[in-house]
Amino acid sequence: VQLQASGGGFVQAGGSLRLSCRSSGRTFSNNGVGWFRQAPGKEREFVARISWNGGLPSYTDSVKGRFTISRDRTKNTVYLQMSNLKPEDTAVYYCAAARSAYGGADGSSYAYWGQGTQVTVSS
Repeated sequence: VQLQASGGGFVQAGGSLRLSCRSSGRTFSNNGVGWFRQAPGKEREFVARISWNGGLPSYTDSVKGRFTISRDRTKNTVYLQMSNLKPEDTAVYYCAAARSAYGGADGSSYAYWGQGTQVTVSS
């Protein structure tokens, strides 16, 4: 499974972005998919994840109510809609396909990783 993350960019605080994660090669339609992020000088952290059929979305507390994860299995794509962005959301965002149909908050649950897309939020 090869994953391609896109949609990052530069936005002012309060703005929105939608990240996309598309699989090529073998589809990830039967895998859970997660989004993680890593800010400069910080460890990678879990952001959100969704199960194979689009159910059971979960989020880290800092993004609840602002971010929404979804997937379109017909397009082999998972989205992360980010609204009301804050400067502390600035990071490289990575998508990953889980080893199972569900995934989790631990990066070790994921077998395949995309290359990352930069999100920069100015104050």
